[in-house]
Amino acid sequence: MKVRMGIAVLLAVAAAGWAAGQENASAPAPDAAKGKDKAGTVCAACHGADGNSPIPQNPVLAGQSYDYLYKQLRNFKGEPKQEARNNPVMTAMVATLSDEDMRDLAAYFSSQKAAPKAAVNKDTVELGRKIYRGGIAGRAVAACAGCHGTTGAGVPAEFPRLAGQYAQYTDAQLKAWRSAERANDPNQMMRTVAARLSDAEIAALADYIAGLH
Repeated sequence: MKVRMGIAVLLAVAAAGWAAGQENASAPAPDAAKGKDKAGTVCAACHGADGNSPIPQNPVLAGQSYDYLYKQLRNFKGEPKQEARNNPVMTAMVATLSDEDMRDLAAYFSSQKAAPKAAVNKDTVELGRKIYRGGIAGRAVAACAGCHGTTGAGVPAEFPRLAGQYAQYTDAQLKAWRSAERANDPNQMMRTVAARLSDAEIAALADYIAGLH
C-alpha cells in the first residue's frame, strides 16, 4: 500500500510538471543575458551577482533548475494563489518583475555554477547521512535521496537541487515546512516529511546537505 501511495504521489507531481511545461510552451524563450543584467540590479545584493549568495540566510541560486527558480519567483508573486510564499522582502522584489523577467532570471541563475561547500559538524554528519539516504523507517520519514538524488542534484523540474546549499538556509526552510509557514510543496510532500523531524535531525540534515556535490 505504501509503495502504491508513493508511486501515486510521484505520478501526480510529474503530471503537474508536464502541465506546467505545456503552459509555458508558448512563452518567449528565456534570455539569460537579460537575466544577468536584471540580476545585477535586483538580486545581487542578497544572492550574489552569479547566484552564490554571500549571506548564509539567503539561498544559493546558482545551478538551481530553471523550472524550480521560475516557480518560486511566481509563488513569491502570489501566482498561483494556493502556492503563494509569504516573504515580505521577496514579495517586494518580485512585485515589479514581469513574467519575462522571471524567466530570464531563472535562465541566468540556472546556468551558473554553485560554489562548493562542506559539512562542518563532524558529530552529526553520520546522522544527516543516514536520514538523507535512508530516511527514518519507524516514523515513515522518506529518504531525501529518493527525490533529490544521492548527490543532491535534484530532478528538474519536480525536485530542486540541494547540494551546496547553506546549512542555515536549509535548516530554516525545513522548519518552515514543519510549521506549514511554507506551503508551496506539491501534495504536501515536504510538510509531511518535515513534520516528523526534530530540531536536531533537521540541523544534521542541513549540515550534511551542504557538503553534497
